[in-house]
Amino acid sequence: MVLKLYGVSIATCTRTVAAVAKELNVPYELVEIDFANAEHKSPAFTAIQPFGQVPYIDEDGFKLFESRAIARYLAKKYASQGTKLIPTDPKEEAIFEQGVSIEQSHFYPVTLAIAAEKTFKPMRGLSPDEVVVEEQLKALEVKLDAYDIILGRQKYIGGNSSPTFP
Repeated sequence: MVLKLYGVSIATCTRTVAAVAKELNVPYELVEIDFANAEHKSPAFTAIQPFGQVPYIDEDGFKLFESRAIARYLAKKYASQGTKLIPTDPKEEAIFEQGVSIEQSHFYPVTLAIAAEKTFKPMRGLSPDEVVVEEQLKALEVKLDAYDIILGRQKYIGGNSSPTFP
């Protein structure tokens, strides 16, 4: 059975899972969720994803939500095919996980706030709050300064290990 990815094709979280599946040569079927009609808030959807967010996967009855958890699951399950995405050395993996945490805690919230104002609000016919955008851009600048410090010590935010391509 082909992995089913339930999400919205323009959503970065859905795209993250799709990119990981592609790097690992894992065939998948995107099941497009109708956000405009709040399909993600329906009882059938929230029975699987209680927060009513995308994406989630269904792999032969195994259901998993949260894009980062799905990405790690796929990277570990299909580690022997496609690109090696997660280091296997414990110290390298710890640095990789530190990088994932940095992205989740410091980069993603700021960029999501900007995207909400500049992309999602206009999609709903609303005007962006430029004050919020400016505040978030200033916060992003501080975050990127920290990225510069990290990247002065290592090759990638997730360490020095490069993905291994077959």
